[in-house]
Amino acid sequence: MSVTGLVSILLAAILTNNFVLSKFLGICPFLGVSKKLDTALGMSVAVIFVMVLATAVTWPIQMYLLNPYGLGYLQTIIFILIIAALVQFVEIVLKKYMVSLYKALGIYLPLITTNCAVLGVTILNIDEGYNFIESIVNAAGGGLGFMLALVIFSGIRGRMETSDVPKFLQGLPIVLVAASITACSFLGFQGLVDGLFG
Repeated sequence: MSVTGLVSILLAAILTNNFVLSKFLGICPFLGVSKKLDTALGMSVAVIFVMVLATAVTWPIQMYLLNPYGLGYLQTIIFILIIAALVQFVEIVLKKYMVSLYKALGIYLPLITTNCAVLGVTILNIDEGYNFIESIVNAAGGGLGFMLALVIFSGIRGRMETSDVPKFLQGLPIVLVAASITACSFLGFQGLVDGLFG
């Protein structure tokens, strides 16, 4: 595939096919960790790392082990086990070398294991028929899109804390309303990506 095609996959994964705001995958950490910018960035870096590494491991397993031996029905189970092992690795590294980030992420770090965005990107790469390089680019774009959504939303949530929100909307209701408006704003990027690479 050409460089233009790879850039198209990358931009689509970040903007128009954003896992959080377009496909609504990974909502739990999106809502849970987006209160502060530093934890949002830390979680995003961990998710990018796990997405890319999970793709690098699961794509060859699918192509060279599961498909040739007719074991495609085990895809979800095997991918979840691989992702769980990678998250354990990330958790051990953060606990040893970045204790403050490890404590700030708290319960949300193990939630990367069950973050459907990570599993979604690995399965989507296979379903879209991407080769290895395209899969890695899509995973990196998916992680960067996750980071973009978290960073933008952490800024929005920071503003909401100082805003005069009606009592019946305080807490989770206003967060969900703000998330839906943010998701709608990403629809405008469709024309940009189509115009550049359509």
